[in-house]
Amino acid sequence: MFVLEITYTASADRVEAALPEHLVWVDDHFANGVFLASGPKNPRDGGVILALGDDRAKIEEILASDPFIVASVGEYTITEFLATRTAPALADYRQQRP
Repeated sequence: MFVLEITYTASADRVEAALPEHLVWVDDHFANGVFLASGPKNPRDGGVILALGDDRAKIEEILASDPFIVASVGEYTITEFLATRTAPALADYRQQRP
């Protein structure tokens, strides 16, 4: 799994202009099963996405197509982790230690 944290690097006006396309992009990745959760940070200086995957290069490829990246209004930090413990509702996503 991956925690994808975007930090805005542009004015709020530029971020807001790219937001509608970004939300469509997010919805597409919920639909294809890659994203599990997402939302803005508080304070609203970026956002966080919880993503499924075991291939960092594929996650990087997905992020490169984010309208926020295309519009140069943010930059991502990618944290990979093993979800060895979860709430019962997320049991299908638990991972085994290597």
